[in-house]
Amino acid sequence: MNIKKLVDKAYEDKSIAEILQAPPSALEGLTVKHDEILAGLKITTIAELGNWKYASKAAALVALADGEK
Repeated sequence: MNIKKLVDKAYEDKSIAEILQAPPSALEGLTVKHDEILAGLKITTIAELGNWKYASKAAALVALADGEK
């Protein structure tokens, strides 16, 4: 997978470890406003967002739905 398509330009040359510690706005399409909203849910890094139990549950449902098609 091409990391450059997943993150903002400023993070394209960063390691995965560095990206995981970056704020959610480092993801392509998210902004500082999203960081503020997610901080209200105690999510301040991409790693926390990726490991957030509700995001994991949603991803599992999407995967299951793909299997029903």
